[in-house]
Amino acid sequence: MRIDLFLKEARIIKRRTIAKEYCKRGLVLINKKVAKPSSEIKDGDIINITFGDKNFDIVAKVEIVGKKERASYERVEP
Repeated sequence: MRIDLFLKEARIIKRRTIAKEYCKRGLVLINKKVAKPSSEIKDGDIINITFGDKNFDIVAKVEIVGKKERASYERVEP
């Protein structure tokens, strides 16, 4: 699943276009590497998102149900 779609489907960011902008600005990291909007994520990847002056670490959960992928996450406490 693409990172921009994951952020939208998991309801972390409201719209996919905004998620793309966050990725282009370098505010989203996947496993400590800067993510492009088209970067693929897998179940268990650690995603770091910067909102203003706050950083959030989450663990991605990607589940395949039929032909569709579902996205959810767990927040990692520092």
